[in-house]
Amino acid sequence: MTVQLRPPVPAQRPSKALLIGLVISSVLALVVLAVLLVGGGPIGFGLSLLLAVAPLPVLLAAVLSLDRLEPEPRLHLAFAFAWGAGVAIVLGIALTLAGQALFARAGYGTKVVDAVGTVFLAPVIEEALKGSALLLLLRRRREIDGLTDGIVYASMAGLGFAAVENVGYYLTAFNKEGVDATVQLFVIRGLIDPLGHPIYTSMIGLGVAYALTRRGAARFAMIPLGYLAAVFLHGLWNGSATLESLPWLGAAYLVIMVALVLLIVVTVRERRQLVARMGAYLPWYQQTGLVAQQDIAMLSSLPARRRARKWARRAGLGRAMSDYQQAATELTMLHLRAEREGTDPGRFAAERDALLGAMARARRW
Repeated sequence: MTVQLRPPVPAQRPSKALLIGLVISSVLALVVLAVLLVGGGPIGFGLSLLLAVAPLPVLLAAVLSLDRLEPEPRLHLAFAFAWGAGVAIVLGIALTLAGQALFARAGYGTKVVDAVGTVFLAPVIEEALKGSALLLLLRRRREIDGLTDGIVYASMAGLGFAAVENVGYYLTAFNKEGVDATVQLFVIRGLIDPLGHPIYTSMIGLGVAYALTRRGAARFAMIPLGYLAAVFLHGLWNGSATLESLPWLGAAYLVIMVALVLLIVVTVRERRQLVARMGAYLPWYQQTGLVAQQDIAMLSSLPARRRARKWARRAGLGRAMSDYQQAATELTMLHLRAEREGTDPGRFAAERDALLGAMARARRW
């Protein structure tokens, strides 16, 4: 049996505010890098930039791999990264310096002012600024369908922030103590703890995503709780580094790794739940001729999806299979969103038919 499908729903146009935010954030990031170049010299800056950028491809791939089942729009991901690298960096520096100035005027010594800035002001201010990227994305709330989405957007903001911040740290080490000190710092920040900022801010991402995808007024309490968790983890690491105590650093690192494991567990569990729900919704569409029983079995299992993509690549249908799986996933999420939030029946039908149309165009086996 076949059904007549409505014309596809026009793609959602990029938000002007989002585009403006992306441009402003990118420009600010470039300004910061230009200031570092002028102040630190081309050699030190070049080395620092190289070391800061070197881990990024692996880190970005790791973060985006969490989102491969239902990828987020590239523009939104770019905005989050640029926000962390630009706006969050500039305002973070300005507000932290302003706060330290207040403590200095109150008569506190340099050591105390530096410690307050590092252990208290930086975590409080920086996590608020990085996390605000998710609050700005609330206007595009349809893009945050689960906890994994919150983690991904928060991680992108954290990676952008860390990349530019690391350039500054490496350049300072180079100018003060030379190449050896810079490389040693890179080992700590770029190899041992490269996911610090993404992990901290992911606590906020969890809170925001939970508030958007759950019911009940109490869900909004998760946003401040997530922020407090981010500040705690950030302050714990900064405080341990300030103490220059290996046991404290080890303990802080262990706590942060526990948080990382928690985030991975959340994403894996949510992914499995989403795939399992396909087995509940997709049978409704068997009468369309677009979903056979073997398709449902394939789509409802992560290993089966991988095997199907591998088979499709050998048959020259790799892109078609990926598109089919993507549309089926989006169709399932459309049902979940309608159950959670309710939706206009006409809009639901139009989006459903657009996704069925995508499945019809992709299904060639």
